[in-house]
Amino acid sequence: MYHIQNYGSFILAVIAFQIIPGAGTITILNATARKGICGGMKSVLGTLSGDFIYMLSAVLGLSAILSAYPSILKGAQWIGVAYLCWMGLKLLWSSEKNGLADIYPNKKNWAYFRQGIAVSLTNPKTIMFFMAFFPLFLSSESTPITLLLLMGHVTIISFIYQTFLVLAGNAVTQKLTKWKLVSMVAKRLTGIAFIAFGLKLAFNNK
Repeated sequence: MYHIQNYGSFILAVIAFQIIPGAGTITILNATARKGICGGMKSVLGTLSGDFIYMLSAVLGLSAILSAYPSILKGAQWIGVAYLCWMGLKLLWSSEKNGLADIYPNKKNWAYFRQGIAVSLTNPKTIMFFMAFFPLFLSSESTPITLLLLMGHVTIISFIYQTFLVLAGNAVTQKLTKWKLVSMVAKRLTGIAFIAFGLKLAFNNK
């Protein structure tokens, strides 16, 4: 289809990669818990923007530059480690009397867009993934339009799945706000998850 080789396998692979939880998933759910559907969707737009930048960079060959200069890649990864751990510590240190939806009540929704794109861009290995992933589904008849279609498929599937996360997360948050203890535990677990992803990135960066 559209010169995409093994089209069905490509769709299944994109879906499989989406449902594996990562820092982006936690970021979206965290934004949803704080600012509801509006905040969650701003975070979704941020993560999608970051992924799109990396997909475009992979197509344009930026991954070759990162491969030639590994210090740039490592530096960006350590920035990602620091950012994820900082976000986790903010959640762990926030006042226990606040529920999930009450953390930073004055924070602008667009701040969650910036947070989403920052989390996405602080994992530069993503560009290497796209550089290795896309060629698997290209045929000898593929054109630059085929690459754009691959990028479009990834973006659309990601948007659908992440929108589901926002809607489901918002429904759960509405329930959790009725039980402050459960809400506080969920907030702490979110903080721990951010730190865990940061430490995982640090371990992989050795």
